Amino acid sequence: MFKIDKLNVLTKDTNKEILKDFSLTINDGEIHAIMGPNGVGKSTLSKVIMHHPDYVINAGTITYNDKILNDLSTDAIARLGIYLLMQDPSIIDGVSNSEALRTALKERGSDTNLYTFITKMKKELDSLNLPKDVMHRSINKGLSGGERKKNEVLGLKVLAPSFIILDELDSGLDVDSLKVVAKNINEYLKEHQDTSVLIITHYSRVLDLIKPDFVHEMKDGKIIKTGDITLAKQIEKTGFTGVNEVEMSENHE
Repeated sequence: MFKIDKLNVLTKDTNKEILKDFSLTINDGEIHAIMGPNGVGKSTLSKVIMHHPDYVINAGTITYNDKILNDLSTDAIARLGIYLLMQDPSIIDGVSNSEALRTALKERGSDTNLYTFITKMKKELDSLNLPKDVMHRSINKGLSGGERKKNEVLGLKVLAPSFIILDELDSGLDVDSLKVVAKNINEYLKEHQDTSVLIITHYSRVLDLIKPDFVHEMKDGKIIKTGDITLAKQIEKTGFTGVNEVEMSENHE
């Protein structure tokens, strides 16, 4: 279980409050989506979960399987099985995909037999329509924005996390690439049914491909409404200020 309880978060440099009394519970195997306009704290939430140094937790707790994450380092959080698929993946020159992923598997004590690892990499590269030489390239070097997103999904499928954060998955993806990425994520979730997902998005189109169990509307640093996929459709139709039909809910327990 992943749980955020009454979280308050400030920017480190300006002490501006971004998240305000934010609460959310995601049970094993559930898919939750958070929607909201720019500036409400959606992407900040993903960064805070992964202990980004630009933010300070002023109050509240983040827990995963009863382990408090507040003061853990980013790598320690990743070792617990939490994976962030970033909105704008960075280029990391000098470190190849294969080196990074195999090292990460070793750090987690997973099987890193070279033949098994390479076979897995080739299979997933084919599934994502990425060239084979991507495994030997520096991370994201020479890749388009859409290919970088696919490369993030490659890492997901190799590392096999148990809690996945998808931050603006459709950003930088054309329609065909989005379908490929969503297909791979859905295949992964079918094989790992206890995996939980937090989707952060502006639009409902990604939710047509990766079906959420719960949709939350976020405003002013906290969740103001919770519903199912129909909430996302209403937001798409009327905008974030025009949804009145869904009963307000602070949290899903």
